[in-house]
Amino acid sequence: MKFRLTTWHGSTLLAIWLVGLALAPAQTPANSKQSSAAKQTPAASKAYPPDLVQQGSALFRKDCSFCHGRDAGGGESGPDLTRSKLVTADVDGDKIGPVVRNGRPDKGMPPFDRSDEQIASLVAFIHTQQNNALANGRRGNGGRKGVDVSDLQTGNAKAGKEYFEGAGGCTTCHSPTGDLAGLASRYSGLELEEQMLYPRHAKRKVSVTLSSGQTITGTLAYLDEFTVGLIDSTDGYRSWRIRDVQYKVDPALNAHVELFPKYTDADVHNLMAYLQTLR
Repeated sequence: MKFRLTTWHGSTLLAIWLVGLALAPAQTPANSKQSSAAKQTPAASKAYPPDLVQQGSALFRKDCSFCHGRDAGGGESGPDLTRSKLVTADVDGDKIGPVVRNGRPDKGMPPFDRSDEQIASLVAFIHTQQNNALANGRRGNGGRKGVDVSDLQTGNAKAGKEYFEGAGGCTTCHSPTGDLAGLASRYSGLELEEQMLYPRHAKRKVSVTLSSGQTITGTLAYLDEFTVGLIDSTDGYRSWRIRDVQYKVDPALNAHVELFPKYTDADVHNLMAYLQTLR
């Protein structure tokens, strides 16, 4: 839920063996047949109105399937929610709701601004999928599944370009004819989504201030206790002795992380659609 996946960018959902075990009465001997049977009986599953489940299915497919798969059974980067301990512990959205709304930036899952009604529909769909998986006896190894390419092509490229050049502030670090030229040829599908939300190999920016007061900025190319080097705007390599200059290295992912609480689901989908045009 990559979402942005999701990815949007939080703590990992852990796999579980069972949704819940019916508790045997404390007075029943542990070796009694009644106790043994009770321990093997899953707790009663809550049923949800079909219309609510269908609404949740449509919303899940739009916002979450690119990470968690269409059936909530896990995607290439997102965990299998039908085996999730958090989902099992959830009661009427008290666990799922906060994760959806706050996201998990450290895992590449952005927040989603959703109404109570929308959260309720997502909860209904996810729990129904978990109930169905248990009813069918699925106890797989929690492996991730593929993501349908169509799940990543729901945005508007024109709106994505406007966001890239405007509210997203992407042009302060990136250029569609510079570092992002041919991006969609190098990355595709979920891999492109992950690079957009939380790039793994982002290059750090550095600014070097000379003794004259002149400041030169570029991409950090080399740094040790004696030398700092960068690639400047002309793609030229320049270096200085650290004792002769002052320098500041900016964390590579700060701008991306800071966007997590600001993204709307439309922003993520539209930006993704635009980046897919950069071939």
